[in-house]
Amino acid sequence: MKTEKQYVIDVLAEESWRLFRIMGEFVQGFEEMSDVGRAVTIFGSARFKPDNPYYGQAEALAKSLARSGYAVLTGGGPGIMEAANKGAFDIGGRSIGLNIDLPHEQSPNPYQTDELKFRYFFVRKVMLVKYSTAFVVFPGGFGTIDELFESLTLIQTKKIKPFPVYLVGVEFWQGLVQWMRETLVRQGAIHEQDMYLFKVVDDIDSIPHEIELYYQSNHHGGFQLPW
Repeated sequence: MKTEKQYVIDVLAEESWRLFRIMGEFVQGFEEMSDVGRAVTIFGSARFKPDNPYYGQAEALAKSLARSGYAVLTGGGPGIMEAANKGAFDIGGRSIGLNIDLPHEQSPNPYQTDELKFRYFFVRKVMLVKYSTAFVVFPGGFGTIDELFESLTLIQTKKIKPFPVYLVGVEFWQGLVQWMRETLVRQGAIHEQDMYLFKVVDDIDSIPHEIELYYQSNHHGGFQLPW
């Protein structure tokens, strides 16, 4: 039977190895992503099948972004992530998947030119934000919403330079947006101007052009959102 001292030593050793694993994931991510250049991250549900309309939209948008010279980043799994990777992959664009180890749902899709694997969500989040010129958020569940509010928090608190954040699907997002306006803004939890940190759209055709406008203003030091 282990003594209390032996137990403490085992716990400290385990925590030390966890720290090294975290550092290793950051080092690997920085090394493999260092040459990405301009990239757009596309989020959305892992559960949507190819017959879902949002799947087709994500695939079409990724093709358009790839034609415009952007790498497409996703979480590397099925659903919307697969659609986005497929769109970029099919026309010869750079299609990057940042996969996360999960007991269910997440299996890498086959449409990736670059595939990275992560154990920790927070490490993957850093990579997605650090190497993105914009976020496009399709309908999704807890993970998608988590990524959305993570990015908005970083922009709101000026921890990162602002970049375009699009929510695709007016009908899907309108309830959340209404709650934000009628509850968060009204009760002073956020400012009215925070509602302009993102744009809700149905039409995806203008997104690549608007992102390009942002990129040009970014290049000239303006950092102005394109709406």
